[in-house]
Amino acid sequence: MSKPHHTPSGTPALVALAAAGVPHTAHVYEHDPSTPVGYGLEAAQVLGIPPEQVYKTLMTTVDGALTVAVVPVTGMLDLKALAQAVGGKKAAMADKSAAERATGYVVGGISPLGQKTAHPTVVDETVWLFDTVFVSGGRRGLDVELPPDDLVRLTGATVADIARG
Repeated sequence: MSKPHHTPSGTPALVALAAAGVPHTAHVYEHDPSTPVGYGLEAAQVLGIPPEQVYKTLMTTVDGALTVAVVPVTGMLDLKALAQAVGGKKAAMADKSAAERATGYVVGGISPLGQKTAHPTVVDETVWLFDTVFVSGGRRGLDVELPPDDLVRLTGATVADIARG
């Protein structure tokens, strides 16, 4: 644990959770840059958890405004449903560099928690199926497990049906 990048403390997501007094568990794993399955599915495999319990954070724009979408890694984001959930007309995936600038995180490690600027957030309704869910802890190789109601409360999220299988 002498290498700073292996210490789970210190990401803005973990700082936000600690500051809010939210019970959570940080799960650190060695991210394999060559993994063919994607960050969230890799986390599920390495941590030995059901992949439908792991959620990915996607940065989008709805009518030009950055919007956070949190969906199971086993599904896809329904952009039309996302736009409807926030009362917008058109949603699109955000530019990667814009997403990184706005959140303070790198793609593959974007957490819905502790972003540099708060953005409207929508969490898929499947989040209520679990006692705890896993989201990025703010860098590749770090997932945070927390109760879904805390995730929704801390992000100020709307919960809606925004994922499709």
